[in-house]
Amino acid sequence: MNNLDVRDIAVWVLMGLLAGIIADLFVPGSGNLLGYIVAGLIGSVVGGYLARQFNINLRLGSVFLEQMIISVAGAIIVLVVARIIF
Repeated sequence: MNNLDVRDIAVWVLMGLLAGIIADLFVPGSGNLLGYIVAGLIGSVVGGYLARQFNINLRLGSVFLEQMIISVAGAIIVLVVARIIF
């Protein structure tokens, strides 16, 4: 792996887990650890894409907080769409 190390991947997984857990509070379901991580990671991609497309910049002064809010919002969207489909 080029500039990517195990610590970066661990941070992504932990952020995905946290985003998935928070999103599950808004869209309750029978989530488990793997489900939280998957919802959070996919939600991060969806949220980041939508934020970029709609030129959303939260300007909170904390990159971590901004990324978490966008990730949680994306995870909520992912969970709602998943509930509609399945």
